[in-house]
Amino acid sequence: MNARAMYTFASLLLAPMTSQALTVSDDFSLEVDLAAVSDYRSRGISQTLGDPALQAGATLMHSSGLYLGAWTSNVDFGFDFKTRQEVDYYAGWYWQASDAIGLDLGYIKYSYPKEGQFNLSEVYAVLDVYGVQLGAFYSNDTPNVFGHDQDTLYTHLGYALTLPGDVGLALRAGRNDVKDPAFWSASGDDRHAYYEWEVKFTREFVGVTWELSYIDTDLSKSECLNWYGFDDLCTATVVASASTKF
Repeated sequence: MNARAMYTFASLLLAPMTSQALTVSDDFSLEVDLAAVSDYRSRGISQTLGDPALQAGATLMHSSGLYLGAWTSNVDFGFDFKTRQEVDYYAGWYWQASDAIGLDLGYIKYSYPKEGQFNLSEVYAVLDVYGVQLGAFYSNDTPNVFGHDQDTLYTHLGYALTLPGDVGLALRAGRNDVKDPAFWSASGDDRHAYYEWEVKFTREFVGVTWELSYIDTDLSKSECLNWYGFDDLCTATVVASASTKF
């Protein structure tokens, strides 16, 4: 059986608590996120065989920085896999030291209805200092191609800034390490980690956030095929998206 990457880079967890959230009480607020993307890419790998996805999430936040929520997206793993949905549950604590410094700590559970063998969990920590973001996501129950759980560690370094015209620019480079030999090349060599990167432009217009991203990995087509079952899920692509929150 071919394994796939079942990760979500839950960026909504990594941002400061937004003033757009709905007020529930003096201490609680609720934020709902809706998005449409031309391809659901997670850590450089397509989760929809390159097809579009509709995504939604809801986060309940407390004035102390504690939060919990859920997020979902359609997925397509191909072959005979029955799941067509990813549902994630998360909880954490966001500490904002100043307008420019924040720390996010939490836990996330990824679940796939009808294909429970793909389920996994992660703990994460993300530090944001003056637009520079350093994050780490660790799991000890990620299923691998042999049907066994293994340790994985995803780390990333990013930077965000605002360009003229209120255009946002976000840069990210990440490394996904599955700890065991995993990605086999056509020559028979293998490695346990790969790199991925993204350049993203954003612009707010008529209450919608419009995004255009260039995403790529250093996985060859043969490495992608031997681990994920398809050779075109890891290659460079441009992803367009539209999202809103309230």
